[in-house]
Amino acid sequence: MTGVADPGKRRSSVRSARGAPRFDRGRSRIGLLQVCAAGVLWGTGGLAVTVLHQRDGLGVLTVSAWRMLLATATLIGCAVATRRWTSVRATMREQPVLAVVMGCCTAAFQGLFFVSVLEVGVSVATVVTMGLAPLLSATWEHLRARTRPSARQAGVLAAALAGLVLIGATADHGSGGTGGSPYLGLLSAGAAGAAYAATTVLGHGAAQRSDPVALTTCTTTVGALVLVPVLPVTAIGGHPLLGASPGSLVLLTYLGIATMALAYFLLYAGLRTTSGSAATVATLLEPVSAAVLATALLGERLPWPALLGGALILIAVAALPPTEERLVQA
Repeated sequence: MTGVADPGKRRSSVRSARGAPRFDRGRSRIGLLQVCAAGVLWGTGGLAVTVLHQRDGLGVLTVSAWRMLLATATLIGCAVATRRWTSVRATMREQPVLAVVMGCCTAAFQGLFFVSVLEVGVSVATVVTMGLAPLLSATWEHLRARTRPSARQAGVLAAALAGLVLIGATADHGSGGTGGSPYLGLLSAGAAGAAYAATTVLGHGAAQRSDPVALTTCTTTVGALVLVPVLPVTAIGGHPLLGASPGSLVLLTYLGIATMALAYFLLYAGLRTTSGSAATVATLLEPVSAAVLATALLGERLPWPALLGGALILIAVAALPPTEERLVQA
């Protein structure tokens, strides 16, 4: 018959007009919560690295190498225990280039960020790195789709970046840079932001096709192989290779299991239902959690601009759309 709309098509158009179904919205909210949890875990890592450096003299690249190795061992053990090793092998076989690129980006992000910290200090390094990542992610997504951001998306990003600047400019996260090349520090921070943005953008596509445990295992293993040469170089140079106390070993284990293996699993699991740009905004909870820990455990006092900055980031994360908004064609 002609002139009669197909009921299936009519229901489909209603779903498209009104957005994703309730089930998908719920999954998207869970995805955002997973990414937020990853950001909070990363925020605790800075305090642990600071304690290890001050107590045992461990270099940041040495800590990063151990962190990646411990995370790799944990993830491989988890994959074997949960019978997902076949999935790990399949992921590496089906997406070898993507897994290697993402692993290298993860290792590069850590190394470049820590170089920036040494040159320009934690505050400047954090603002440049974490501020550039969501800008690059959002720009890439809209260029690829030939769209422009909605007013809500622009407002969320502006509030998040303003909050990040306020926290970085006023909160006392530690001493400033000790290096003699601020331009190198800024360049390293920018490169770190680009590496992190690339990880989330690539991870968004890879997460749709791979199990989160398998994807995290593959990328972390690659990152560990990239950073492991740091350990023999450290030993040959006569620098500390491991902490001397049981507490230091516990901190290293925590860094590997919680802030690396678990955090990146949560990131990739969240990226299954969350866009890369939204994920980079959600992980701005990292500096917020770091500031809260510094206040609670180190006795640091946050000035009111830092408190305002934290509130702006929390508002921005809460305002992130639970599902993909309809994009405006450019």
